Amino acid sequence: MDKLRERIDELDAKLLELLNERARCVIQIGAIKQKSQADVLVPQRELELMNRLTSLNSGPLTEEMVLHLFQEIIDTLKNFQK
Repeated sequence: MDKLRERIDELDAKLLELLNERARCVIQIGAIKQKSQADVLVPQRELELMNRLTSLNSGPLTEEMVLHLFQEIIDTLKNFQK
């Protein structure tokens, strides 16, 4: 069990690194949208993202879990674009 917990700790660190990289991209997109006065929220893009992610999912996460996790990520990072 200790080895599995160590692996989870490693994965959590990688996830955090990736989430911060995603946030930096979102910030850059927000700056571009502000300069061009584009809409911050693009529901079609969000739908396409969710569809792509659920199609890539091979489990054991369920589709509902994937949608929930990524909706939380998207909602949290939307603040960077405002």
